[in-house]
Amino acid sequence: MNPSIAIKMIAAGALCISAMPAFSHISLDAKTALAGSTYKAVFQVGHGCQGSATTGIRVQIPAGFQGAKPYPKAGWTLSVQQEKLARPYDSHGKPVTEDVTVVAWTAAGKEAALQDAFFDEFVLRGKLPETTGPLWFKVLQTCESGSNDWSETPASGNSAKGLKSPAVLLEVTGPEAAAPMPAMVHAPGAHQH
Repeated sequence: MNPSIAIKMIAAGALCISAMPAFSHISLDAKTALAGSTYKAVFQVGHGCQGSATTGIRVQIPAGFQGAKPYPKAGWTLSVQQEKLARPYDSHGKPVTEDVTVVAWTAAGKEAALQDAFFDEFVLRGKLPETTGPLWFKVLQTCESGSNDWSETPASGNSAKGLKSPAVLLEVTGPEAAAPMPAMVHAPGAHQH
């Protein structure tokens, strides 16, 4: 093979790799959801802490996300932290004055830890606020050695650009963002082509 062609092929491959999205942070499977709906938050963990296995995931529940219920995970212990709410809400006609503010999964032992080379998901569900806009979940990822604190949020808006350790973003949208296109309606007697 011609050396100049080989160099161009290597350069093109490097360019393609650098253009691929970096999976350097925790992300959500569904990045948008309808305001006021029940939402299943699937936190995707694609790596450990600089090669070290993940032993814990701690999610801080953002204000407005109501009734967080985590899914148990085999080999991991589950804990929730509740606090009094500044603004109580009604759930099925009953006042809620305390709610889940933190959900944490901890590997029960070394064999249950999520190795750096593997991918896994941690899941919880709850009700989204009626208002639209960004909802940021702060996640602390602890590892056998070190940790990643995914908690940075922008001063305003929803762009994580320039953030070294961005929190996990869920974009809460209104019904107009999810509305289907209206069907074509023909007047009686009109000719269709």
